[in-house]
Amino acid sequence: MQTLDLIIIFGYLIGITAFGIWFSGKQETTEDYFVGDRNVPWWAIAMSIVATETSTITFVSVPGIAFAKGGNFQFLQLVFGYMLGRVVISLVFIPMYFKGELQTVYQLLGDRFGTKVKMLASGLFVIMRNIADGIRLLLTAIVLAAVYASFNPGSDATTVIIGSVILLGIIMIVFTFYGGIEAVIWVEVVQLVIYIGGAIAAAVVLLNNIDGGFASVSALGEQFNKFSLFDFTLDFTKTYTFWAGLLGGCFLTMSTHGTDQYLVQRYLCTKKPSSASLALLSSGAVVLGQFIGFLFIGVLLFAFYAPHTAVEYAQAGVANSGIPATFPFAKGDQVFPNFITQHMPPGLSGLVVAAIFAAALSSSLNAIAATAINDLYKPFAKNISDNHLLKLSGWLTVIIGIIQILVAIAFIRSGESALGLALSVASLINGPILGVFLVGAFLKRAKEIHALIGMLLSIFLMTYILLASNKLVPGPVIAWTWYALIGSLTTVSVAFIASLILSSNKDEVSN
Repeated sequence: MQTLDLIIIFGYLIGITAFGIWFSGKQETTEDYFVGDRNVPWWAIAMSIVATETSTITFVSVPGIAFAKGGNFQFLQLVFGYMLGRVVISLVFIPMYFKGELQTVYQLLGDRFGTKVKMLASGLFVIMRNIADGIRLLLTAIVLAAVYASFNPGSDATTVIIGSVILLGIIMIVFTFYGGIEAVIWVEVVQLVIYIGGAIAAAVVLLNNIDGGFASVSALGEQFNKFSLFDFTLDFTKTYTFWAGLLGGCFLTMSTHGTDQYLVQRYLCTKKPSSASLALLSSGAVVLGQFIGFLFIGVLLFAFYAPHTAVEYAQAGVANSGIPATFPFAKGDQVFPNFITQHMPPGLSGLVVAAIFAAALSSSLNAIAATAINDLYKPFAKNISDNHLLKLSGWLTVIIGIIQILVAIAFIRSGESALGLALSVASLINGPILGVFLVGAFLKRAKEIHALIGMLLSIFLMTYILLASNKLVPGPVIAWTWYALIGSLTTVSVAFIASLILSSNKDEVSN
């Protein structure tokens, strides 16, 4: 990388910081700060959803999936579930969001069940989102560290990554603190354009540096089965199968896009449900195109680095061989950043790194602050002025940003793919939360106690499944793509049974 690349990268980082500060004059109430006064156009919301959903994890990890030995396009089976989930959300959940002046989605649970259920769901969201976005911040910092290492080859990698986490975290805190959700959304619109452009530029450079061009890539992809799309086996231990993708992906999207404040907050920035549904459904088509593109970049990287020509490739990914499936890299997350920093021409390298940062700095700080204020603080703080809440929201944004920085630093030595780690965390907690929303929508006789029992048992079960799947306790190994479905159906089933048993007991006592 050259000085020109650094100018582009840091020019972008300075630009979005200034952009957030420019929005500071518009934040006069919590309605402005948390839902943009409900005046954001649907197309900006759609672009924001895409930018939020894909982020750096898509940009960096998904190419690594197709690059790895045995890697292919079967990840797209999950995306088909994402699209089905959007249809369900548009029909079932979005109409509920516009029945009142909501600032968080969990206020619906408070209206349906009471404060305890609302606070439990809100607390789970705050925990999950901080962990998932701390991991995302770490992944972006790895890219910035790679940029630094290209100029200072002898630098200590861990120290540089920590410094990068802190720098990016501060930038994220500043533009969110000043600009609120509206600044976040418009920054994401710009980010989407930048990182799609950066991905296209990287693909073009890769094609131009592969002997034989597209024809050679296609032949190699066919030879190593890289374009394999469907796996119809019903195997709960496999992450990417048709059934895990369609059913698990549907429930995962219903949870992340239907009951997670991080994304639902964007719908609440529009004035009517039809605009929110249009934004959500149109974002699905863009997301599908994006994932196809990033998987194809993984095939391009496979052709460029040609790991199959090395003797070690035969043992790559074999148990106890010591050679990772992503040979010659330790993790799939490292493949694309290496190409960007070591092989992209000056200027374009800086553009693509800026694109990765664009994908990363989709801040959840405002969504977490909105949840903490509305669902965890206001129930205990009566007769508090909106101006006080607005000031507190700003300080919470800073505190939450610091927490995500600390989470990122804590996960530095994790050996897992950031994509699988982040989605595992999301699926673990979002399943029980989705389940309680389904209980509220479809089990009319269910009360607060039934919903709480369902959620708590679901959380216990999902924690056990996660520990067993990571071989920390004895038990079945289940792929994370099933977590949201299992967690939500457990909540619904247990709440239904509890409503029958507790209701029957009450009837017997009364008789």
